[in-house]
Amino acid sequence: MSSPTTQTANTTTSPRWPKQLPYIIASEACERFSFYGMRNILTPFLMTALLLAVPEHLRAGEAKDVFHSFVIGVYFFPLLGGWLADRYLGKYNTILWLSIVYVIGHLFLALFETSKEGFYTGLFLIALGSGGIKPLVSAFMGDQFDQSNKVLAQKAFDIFYFTINFGSFFASLLMPLTLKHFGAAIAFGIPGGLMALATLFFWLGRKRYVHVAPEPKDPHSFLKVVKTALLSKQQGKADGGLYLALVGVALALFSLSQTPTLGFVAAFCLALVLLMGFGGAGAAIQLERARGVHPDIAVDGVRSVLRILILFALVTPFWSLFDQKASTWILQANEMSKPHWFEPAMMQALNPLLVMLLIPFNHIVLFPLLERCGVRITALRRMGAGIAFAGLSWIVIGSVQLAMDGGTVMSIVWQVLPYALLTFGEVLVSATGLEFAYSQAPAAMKGTITSFWQLSVTVGNLWVLLANNSIRSEAVLSHVAATGLSQTAFLMFFFAGFALLAAAIFALYARSYTMLDNYRAV
Repeated sequence: MSSPTTQTANTTTSPRWPKQLPYIIASEACERFSFYGMRNILTPFLMTALLLAVPEHLRAGEAKDVFHSFVIGVYFFPLLGGWLADRYLGKYNTILWLSIVYVIGHLFLALFETSKEGFYTGLFLIALGSGGIKPLVSAFMGDQFDQSNKVLAQKAFDIFYFTINFGSFFASLLMPLTLKHFGAAIAFGIPGGLMALATLFFWLGRKRYVHVAPEPKDPHSFLKVVKTALLSKQQGKADGGLYLALVGVALALFSLSQTPTLGFVAAFCLALVLLMGFGGAGAAIQLERARGVHPDIAVDGVRSVLRILILFALVTPFWSLFDQKASTWILQANEMSKPHWFEPAMMQALNPLLVMLLIPFNHIVLFPLLERCGVRITALRRMGAGIAFAGLSWIVIGSVQLAMDGGTVMSIVWQVLPYALLTFGEVLVSATGLEFAYSQAPAAMKGTITSFWQLSVTVGNLWVLLANNSIRSEAVLSHVAATGLSQTAFLMFFFAGFALLAAAIFALYARSYTMLDNYRAV
């Protein structure tokens, strides 16, 4: 038992920043330059080089499909990384080894700029490496905090997010010009060098980190509790949850059968979403059947996770809108007036620049002002508002598209306002979501729950692929024509409405959500 003196000291000592954070943050800055450096030139490279053999009227759609398929992979592989870290390798080892895979992927892009097979292999390796470490770096940083300094964690996650955008800003400015003046080999090679440097920075801090060992195999794990809930019989009660899960299985198999129409990536991800959605709903209906077989703490933990996943699902429309700034918005910028030296992909630099301005503005000015006005700024309120601001940004970008469709020559400067609205939404959703995912996750599922947060990005990009696929059907095309809108404008307003509806549902659901505190003890 602690003495009174010790207790007083513990309550009066100011929380201290973990000294190992600079290694993680420096590594993340280089890694984000690496990732966004190649990501932000991917669509222009596809349009002007790799896909030149595709008929011109189909090229933009093909480039969007490749881009969003890549992004889906990046945010799908966190499931693999989270599982490896939580069960076998630990976060540090998983990050280190997958970072090496990441570097090899960049090397493939630089070497195979004229080969689809080689280039797409590089994209796969980057998706595996980047996606695999994505949930773990933020979770690993969270491990460096405990109950004594957890009050600094949200600030650390904001600094972390600031650093991500610091790297992204310079990558977005420099890489489009590098691609134009020096070619693809150098433009894709530089990000590879930065990723190698990121791996070195991370390795240098190895002896200073707090290493949380993988949890031992748990007989009461999330999946085992779910399995028990679905398969257990209860006298006098129907197996409604099991039947609902089986409906999900049938729909997933049907989705896979549509691979020739949807493409493998879209069909597979849709099947996964259907399995998770219907299986999770079925487990929630029958969850009480797992009590007795599993301890109450395990059953209650599963219920908490299922409630978290509902919130994550409602965030997916935000990612549908956000990631299209690197595809749909760039394609629009190609048709706008601009200085001859300015590359449309350089508009991407606005996003990280605004993030670096908005994060301190929010904490120093906006949030304190709202608190003084009696508005309590919670994590869920931030996220709900962020989804709504994304919807507003697409109303603006859609209005710009309407003017262009009407024959008005629009300056690329008109994209500044939608970028500002979308970025404000990003700061409210993404930076907040990282800390929310970590704080709400049970100890044994830190990496896995953060992986589900990343998976929400995959699902968001899945909606884009499905919308792009649907717009090609004759029935949908005739409906769009009846509205008098172009296909591009129609999709822009569709996604705006999608996000605004999700924001409203998110706000309603968040009112009944009980926040958890799952930071480790000192």
